[in-house]
Amino acid sequence: MDLQSEAHGVAKDGSNTQGVYIYRPATSAKAHGERPSKRRKVQSENKEQLSDSSHTFLPLFNGEENETSVELRYNAYRLLWSDQENKIQEVLRDVDSEVLENVSSFVRSTSPQTYDGCIPTALITVGSNVSSLGRLLSKLNDQLTTADEGGVVILESGDAPNLKTTLKNIIRAAVTNTEGNDGYQNFLTDREGPRLLGYDLDLLGDYVKRKGVKKLVVAFRDSEAFDPSILTDLLSLLSSWLDRIPFTLLFGISTSVELFEGRLPRSSVALLRGRYFEIHGASNCVDRIYERLQGDQNGRFWLGRNITGILFEKSNDYFQTPEAFSRTVKYAYMTHFFANPLAVLLSDKASANMQQGKLCEAIRNLPSFRRFCEHLLDEASTEKVRNLLGNDEFLFQQSLEYLETGQQRMRDIFQAVKAIDLCLKNLHISRKSTIPDLSIRALSGELQDSTFMDDLLRGLKTLDSSKLKEFLAIMPQGFTDLSEFQDIQKDFEALVHTYQGMEPLRSEYDSHNSVVAATVVLQRVKLSKSKAKLPEQNIKYTKIIDRVYSLLERYFVETLVRPQDLFLHEAFLLDMKNPLKEIFSPRPRFAIERALASPFDYLISTSEKMEARISAQQPATAILYQLYLESGALVNVHDLWQAFYTVFESEQGDACDERMTMTLFYRAVSELKALGMVKSSRKKVDHAAKSAWVGL
Repeated sequence: MDLQSEAHGVAKDGSNTQGVYIYRPATSAKAHGERPSKRRKVQSENKEQLSDSSHTFLPLFNGEENETSVELRYNAYRLLWSDQENKIQEVLRDVDSEVLENVSSFVRSTSPQTYDGCIPTALITVGSNVSSLGRLLSKLNDQLTTADEGGVVILESGDAPNLKTTLKNIIRAAVTNTEGNDGYQNFLTDREGPRLLGYDLDLLGDYVKRKGVKKLVVAFRDSEAFDPSILTDLLSLLSSWLDRIPFTLLFGISTSVELFEGRLPRSSVALLRGRYFEIHGASNCVDRIYERLQGDQNGRFWLGRNITGILFEKSNDYFQTPEAFSRTVKYAYMTHFFANPLAVLLSDKASANMQQGKLCEAIRNLPSFRRFCEHLLDEASTEKVRNLLGNDEFLFQQSLEYLETGQQRMRDIFQAVKAIDLCLKNLHISRKSTIPDLSIRALSGELQDSTFMDDLLRGLKTLDSSKLKEFLAIMPQGFTDLSEFQDIQKDFEALVHTYQGMEPLRSEYDSHNSVVAATVVLQRVKLSKSKAKLPEQNIKYTKIIDRVYSLLERYFVETLVRPQDLFLHEAFLLDMKNPLKEIFSPRPRFAIERALASPFDYLISTSEKMEARISAQQPATAILYQLYLESGALVNVHDLWQAFYTVFESEQGDACDERMTMTLFYRAVSELKALGMVKSSRKKVDHAAKSAWVGL
């Protein structure tokens, strides 16, 4: 169907362009007052069917993947992410625990009496970690309500448009925190005496007296956004009720305490007295979450170098809460399990019983499989390669074994990354290193040849015996389990045990064992450095340092392999070239411009000849857009119409309907105007002005 016939259909229907609708109720054949026939209830059945089908992923392999594999992929994702989510919550609890303990202790131990009638106040600076304050207040409220000591009332700036509404929200939130909405309504109606208005603090006083509330915390979550005048009146009013309501105030501050105090008059600041608390920045939480997810000793799935770079590029570009970081990681996990059929191998129930030819065929088409076969051929294992290519059962079994081997290599890589980070900090290397920085280099196979490793190995040679002992204590298990290391450890302990000196043992690489000599040559002082004569025990210690150096260097070379060289890394490592950037940092303008300039990149054409740049088979808006690109800043609308009509006339000849073509032209102009690409020109009435240029 061409564009003109399609437009005819739209005109006949009229539903897209109709401006007025006339309601004509259907005539009922039933008598007046007669009840309608009972309809069959099918909504619940449809919901059950949707719930049964929505929990599974779609079959891959062009729809030929069996249901068992689909279920295994979904269950593997669900179980894996539930474990990762628990780790994230552990990190957040650990980060919040110290501040929560301090704030909770402050709330319980303070009172207006301890502060000479002033309101106990906690000033909490949150910085970029805005979400942490919400978690802190929620946990504090749970503690107070569980112990029947009171509760926390959280106020947002939108809850305080004026003083009456603010008081009403405080009273409602305090009562519903323990009684619920129904309890709040009953509290208003069942109260004896005259009925009070919803913003009267006598209501809150009665509630505090009836429930025996000891601590009522009012938390201003975004204190900088509150109107200073309303906040001043509220503080004055709350101060006058301290003898009847045990208020404690919490202010969440994103800037600084000085700026917060500067917004309030001195009389209001004088009503407050308390302590200052600080919540760690979001970057610290994000780094710890990443380290916990990637460096787990039982890890089974990892994010690659490109995705890791995108994650921390986003964190550096703007303030990112730990929750937002976790959601991005979850999307990456879900992407892998949803679209990668090899993810079924990560299931605990993956066995030879569920193998299928399509999965084995997919494995044989992997780049890592081709490199693996080439490696086997170099080692003259031709029979094994023949079995891998022709025997599905053998291939599947070998895939499961090498998958476990690859996963263990990934665990070793991240254990080495942790050890390198600890060693650099132990050696007090000035170069700033973080787990994400080291991980990005390790995931790209560049950490072994980096300056971090050079600094570490160079610093190792200068360690004395006491620092070497601390250094060896933080080595990863893969290194300490080596028989050569255990021999070195025994020799080192024996040497230290026999040494009776007061000073620790030092190697010849230590600066303390260097002698600087000064000589005068031609009235110029010349400095020369030479090694001092070492005692026998220091010579033995130098040999131990050399053994540790060579063993550690070899261990890092063998461990810090390039993950992309591991067989079946496509199953346990997600590392795409443009993974999350297009999703979380989309480029809608580029997509729109491409769709209009090359519409058949997205649409299926019925024409066999698509050589022409502009064709009547294209959508009308795309045709006009391409003509629009050839024009200047101002374009005569009549000339644009003539060029548009020529496109259709050249292909359809006498069959071209000028009226219908003009309809398509006006619709295309309207759509380009809605997209912000053209606008009416004030200089010339019959001209249109360009308001956007391609690529800008």
